Amino acid sequence: MLRATEVKPAGSWEPWSARDCVVLDYDARHRRRIAMQGEAGLDFLLDLPEAVALADGDGLLLEDGGVVGVKAAPERLIEVRAGENLPLVRIAWHLGNRHLPTQILDDALRIREDHVILDMLRKMGARTELIEAPFHPEGGAYGQGRTHGHHHGHDHGHHHD
Repeated sequence: MLRATEVKPAGSWEPWSARDCVVLDYDARHRRRIAMQGEAGLDFLLDLPEAVALADGDGLLLEDGGVVGVKAAPERLIEVRAGENLPLVRIAWHLGNRHLPTQILDDALRIREDHVILDMLRKMGARTELIEAPFHPEGGAYGQGRTHGHHHGHDHGHHHD
């Protein structure tokens, strides 16, 4: 099976040249070795020297020189904002205390949908909204991997009532 052995960071390759692309959620973007199938049906084996946090727009370099693009899949997330008498930094502390992967926006936090946490946040007085958007938590995979200098704060995803 064709192997992909190297990651080309977003911006360092031409997306139009991709032979295929894989749409991966947050967990699937943190793998070292796994068989994958692209949207157009290309089968290949991701076989990296170590697990890395793949980002939206990265390319997986195939042994034969082709590239498979990586897209971050939309996921069900909770978008959390400060409430009356409840600053966002206090909410962030509670989420951090539970070791939840958290995406930090200018005026909001995003975590994966979790009904227990949603209930806790509402009881604390946070403003919450369920959305669907790609998930880009702080610090990549469990605190390792590269953090992203570029900002994902402007993709607002599709809102659910």
